[in-house]
Amino acid sequence: MTAQLNPRGDVAVLVPAAGAGVRLGPGAPKALRLLAGEPLLVHAVRRIAAAPSVHTIVVAAPATEVEAVRAMLAPVAPVTVVSGGAERQESVAAALAAVPAGPEMVLVHDAARALTPPHLVESVAAAVRDGHDAVIPVLPVVDTIKEVDATERVLGTVDRSALRAVQTPQGFRRSVLVAAHRSAGDALTDDAGLIEKQGGAVMCVPGSELALKITRPFDMALAEHLLTTGA
Repeated sequence: MTAQLNPRGDVAVLVPAAGAGVRLGPGAPKALRLLAGEPLLVHAVRRIAAAPSVHTIVVAAPATEVEAVRAMLAPVAPVTVVSGGAERQESVAAALAAVPAGPEMVLVHDAARALTPPHLVESVAAAVRDGHDAVIPVLPVVDTIKEVDATERVLGTVDRSALRAVQTPQGFRRSVLVAAHRSAGDALTDDAGLIEKQGGAVMCVPGSELALKITRPFDMALAEHLLTTGA
């Protein structure tokens, strides 16, 4: 059954999905790799569409796969599909330009975080709604972190209490994200980084263990296991 988005929602979600995913090994673009028989992108969009605040979803697909992605997602949710760019920042900008009038909050979400629960979408949106310009979901860093030099000699141990591992979706006031992309210089792999670079404040909310990023074959195997346990 096709999900119905909320026509009174105040959130647009952008999904840059044009990356190759070389660390997963040879094959289709990463967002189109199969997880338990369905593309990562399908899993991601299904969970986004289940968040009550979502009004619009825009996917930036590989340029050669736009029609295929549009057909793939049609049974999942009403999604706008545009052609992505060679870099993530270009894909986000293309998706951002396709957001219709209405939503004043924009969330940017990695298709590779295919198991992200709808409540995390709502949590990020709520923090932006409360007045923050930019919001990111994070988890504490639990491993010991060492600083090393070019020869791999340890220089010291980093205090992990002040470190956070960043996830998506990242949320923004729409006007702030539009201005950040207009002023962007060097390409960044993180939209909150654009805000930081331009002097803006970025706030954190608790992330989710289920929002893991599927980057390596091991991550894919872990995600498959999580799906079998009801994630």
